Formats: sequence, C-alpha cells, structure tokens
Amino acid sequence: MSEPWDDPRITAFGMLLEAHAAVVSQVNRDFEASTGVPVSWFEVLLRLARTPDQRLRMAELAGQVGLSTSGLTRLVDRIEAAGYVRREACPSDRRGANAVLTEDGDALMRKAVPTHLDSLETHLAGPLASELDTFTALLRTVRDSNGPGSCPTV
Repeated sequence: MSEPWDDPRITAFGMLLEAHAAVVSQVNRDFEASTGVPVSWFEVLLRLARTPDQRLRMAELAGQVGLSTSGLTRLVDRIEAAGYVRREACPSDRRGANAVLTEDGDALMRKAVPTHLDSLETHLAGPLASELDTFTALLRTVRDSNGPGSCPTV
C-alpha cells in the first residue's frame, strides 16, 4: 500500500518547484554576470519592451510579473533610480501610473537579450530539446486555468 504523499500529483508539483528554482538560479547568475542587474529587473523591462508604446499600468505590470502592487512599486523604484524606467501619470485614471521603458532601458534590453537567450538555451531549451513547444503549451494551459478570470472545474 502506498502512502498518500507518494501521489504522482505531489511529485509533479514538487518537480515543478525544484525545476523552477534550479533554472531561475542558473539564469539569474548568468544574467547578473553579463548585465550587473538582477533578472527580476529584466522581467519588468521585458514586459515593457514587448508592450505597445513600451508602457504598462503599474497594476497590470504587477500581475504580469507575479508581484503585489507594493512589491512592484519597490522594484520599480530601484529600476527607475538606475534610469531604465520612468513613471508617468495614467491619462485615463489620475490615481494610476504607467511604467515606461526609457532609452537606457531599451539599450540594456538589447545588450542583455543575446546573453539571456544563451542562458535559456543552456538551462531550459537544451535539456528539453524537441519538447520545448510541448512544454510551453503545457505551462500555458496550467497558467490559463489558474490565472485571473479562470474558473475552477467542478
């Protein structure tokens, strides 16, 4: 008789957490070595770079990077002090603010992406080889079924 903690769902979740921690640690080390800034900054800058007009409302950006609004505010404070983003008032909501990628932020992204891609190839895509598309699709399914607006199945 197997123990309840031997359930394959527990194993899958544990492997997800362990894989995430291992890859993030390696990628963060590589990223900091090549740019001098933490990969958490890159995540914010990447979201801005990939958005039309390179700007996002702070609340939306917080959701995209998985931080609380106060956590994102503290992170953006540091990135803004380095000159890679600036805040602008949101024209449609006077209480809101947009984070905007600066020219220096764009330059950092252009410098960082090739090295970041090399790191991702080494620590993520390479080990997955031809299964990267399947892995990405599976992660998207899990994210979408658990993200904002999702409804748990009954």
